[in-house]
Amino acid sequence: TPWRPLIDIRDMSRAMAWAIRRTPENGGRLLVVNTGADTANYQVRDLAAAVAKAIPGTEVSINTAAPADSRSYKVDFSLFASLAPDHQPQVDLDASIRMLKEGLEGMGFSDGDFRESQLIRLKVLDRHMRDGRLLPSLRWAA
Repeated sequence: TPWRPLIDIRDMSRAMAWAIRRTPENGGRLLVVNTGADTANYQVRDLAAAVAKAIPGTEVSINTAAPADSRSYKVDFSLFASLAPDHQPQVDLDASIRMLKEGLEGMGFSDGDFRESQLIRLKVLDRHMRDGRLLPSLRWAA
């Protein structure tokens, strides 16, 4: 049930173009703003179901015995909507999934062991901690 906000790379690129060109009169000289759309806050289980729908033969299983995930990010994007009305996200979840699928198929991606890659963020963090470069607080060791 945890929430995750998503934005397609095409929409994020458009938002960045807006941010680069905006004037200080539009939000102040320094601005931090959530970039996305309120309609793009999804529960993880709904994301999994959307991917399964797009990829025939995919089954979704939810570990109901797992501890609850307290990392939930349902984000308010109303400030971005008011400051950048002409740069709102346009790519919906189904289109984003379809384009990702087509891209992976187009490049011939077939690595069934991709989860074992040493480039996965958590594996990189674990390696830095194991080697003493990173503290458990995720701060660099002195």
